[in-house]
Amino acid sequence: MDRRVTFNHRFLPYFLLAPQVAVTLVFFVWPAGQALFQSTLIEDPFGLSSEFVFLDNFAFVLSDPLYVDSIIVTAIFSVSVAAVALLVALFLAAKADSVISGKLIYRTLLVWPYAVAPAIAGVLFLFMFSPRVGVLSSALTALGVDWNYLLNGNQAMMLVIGASAWKQISYNFLFFLAGMQAMPRSLLEAAAIDGAGPTRRFWTITFPLLMPITFFLLVINMIFAFFETFGVIEAVTQGGPAGATNILVYKVFRDGFVGLDFGSSAAQSVILMAIVISLTVLQFRYVEKKVTY
Repeated sequence: MDRRVTFNHRFLPYFLLAPQVAVTLVFFVWPAGQALFQSTLIEDPFGLSSEFVFLDNFAFVLSDPLYVDSIIVTAIFSVSVAAVALLVALFLAAKADSVISGKLIYRTLLVWPYAVAPAIAGVLFLFMFSPRVGVLSSALTALGVDWNYLLNGNQAMMLVIGASAWKQISYNFLFFLAGMQAMPRSLLEAAAIDGAGPTRRFWTITFPLLMPITFFLLVINMIFAFFETFGVIEAVTQGGPAGATNILVYKVFRDGFVGLDFGSSAAQSVILMAIVISLTVLQFRYVEKKVTY
């Protein structure tokens, strides 16, 4: 008996695909095309005149020392956010998978931070680590740590990394936990019978089976760090102090909407898009080779 779905109407599949195609064109293809076109222009702040300069905006951006510093800051920030979020989520998922009593409450509490917007996560960390009224900053001061992220660039970077990673941990936790619960328990039980301890079972059985999920989350977390952490930076540091947390996506905003340099901002957005696409391709080209499905 053939249970395949068939479409009797010739144009019905196209009608079903039309809404998604329209969303892709309006919200992805068209803005990308507009950014690419605008990157070849120099416009006045009021949009009354423009001059076609071809690749001059790209040459100016790539020769700007501040932009090069922003690339370095973004690389450190994105790698740190992805590493912290993945490692902590993997640890919590392993612990949650072994909980017997109260596991529903435990998992629910770990999932809640995912419902918090990045800007709100930034504000929460801002209040906790505020040099004046922050509870955790007071504890650090009592321990002899001279905490003031408003003046110390390294402390500011650690703060925004912590806020961004905390926001993403719950997302990673859900995938890791689902992967662990889908594993055949007979494999772990057989390893335990053979004398393998919990740590050895995790690194020789559990983690290798989680490699496809880990690779997927690595790509997602890198994209998250490049784009969706704008709200954290804006709420906590505004790119400071002295550009210590001025990541690429925030620099695009500052130059375009604050500095009103639309041509340079559009060129930066095109470069950022190219960097993320290239990074994703490299991850699929080289990192995926070590993933066994």
